[in-house]
Amino acid sequence: MPPYDPSAYPPFAVTVDLVVLTVRRHALCTLIVKRGEPPFQGRWALPGGFVREGEDLGAAAARELIEETGLRAHDPGDPPPVPGNGAHLEQLATYGAPDRDPRMRVVSVAHLALAPDLPAPRAGGDANSARWATVGELLGEDGPVGGEGATGGGTEGEGGPGGGAEPLAFDHAQILADGVERARSKIEYSSLATAFCPPEFTVGELRRVYEAVWGVALDPRNFHRKVTGTPGFLVPAGGTTTRQGGRPAQLFRAGGATLLNPPMLRPEV
Repeated sequence: MPPYDPSAYPPFAVTVDLVVLTVRRHALCTLIVKRGEPPFQGRWALPGGFVREGEDLGAAAARELIEETGLRAHDPGDPPPVPGNGAHLEQLATYGAPDRDPRMRVVSVAHLALAPDLPAPRAGGDANSARWATVGELLGEDGPVGGEGATGGGTEGEGGPGGGAEPLAFDHAQILADGVERARSKIEYSSLATAFCPPEFTVGELRRVYEAVWGVALDPRNFHRKVTGTPGFLVPAGGTTTRQGGRPAQLFRAGGATLLNPPMLRPEV
C-alpha cells in the first residue's frame, strides 16, 4: 500500500456558525450581523468565523459566542446561567455543500446558543453592524420585515425575505431554520425552555417562552397545571413578584430534571 499523501486530497477550511436565540418582547429572536467584507459584503448573516489552528470546535464556538455577545457558554450540568453571564451552547449540525462558500471549500459546524433576554448586540470581527431580528421575519413566518420594530431598533427592510430584501448570506437561512426547529423540538421533552428565563421566573414568563418559541398561544391554566405537575421541572424559589403587573406571582427556579416526563407536546398548528 502506498504511503498516505495529504496533497492527494483537496484542502478545505472549517468554520463555526452560531444560531443565537433569545426571547425579546415576547418574540423569538436571533442575532444577525451585516458582513463588512466579501463575499456577500453588506448582507446579513449569522455570526461565526474560521476555526483557528490548534483550536477545538467547541472552543471556537465558545470564543465566537463571547466575541459576538459577551456570553460564556455554561456546562449543561451546571445551574441555569445568570442573565448576561452565560448561555446554553450545543453543536447543531455540519454543513459542507461544495459551493456553499464562493471563496473555497468551507465546512461549517453550526452551534445553537440559547440565553435569556439579551441587550443590544455589538458587531465584531468582519461585521460592521449587528442586530436582533425576529425568527419569523427571517424565515418568512410572519408579516413584512420590520425586524427591530418587535425587538427594539430600526432596520426595516434589511433583514430577510419578508420585505423583498436579500436573504441571509451563504446557507445561513437553512442553518437558522434547523436551529429553530432544534429549539422547538427540545423544549418539548427537556427543560431547555428555562435557558431563556432568568434564574427566578414565574410560570407566566415560562409560558411566554414556549409561546414565542413555538409561535402559538397556550391556555394559561393548562400550562400552569402541566409545568407544576411535571416532576423535577420547576421548584419554588420562595418569593413572589409583580414585575409583570397584576397580583403577585410565585417565583420558580429550574429543577434538576433534564428530561420531562410527561413531555410538553407542541400543539398542532
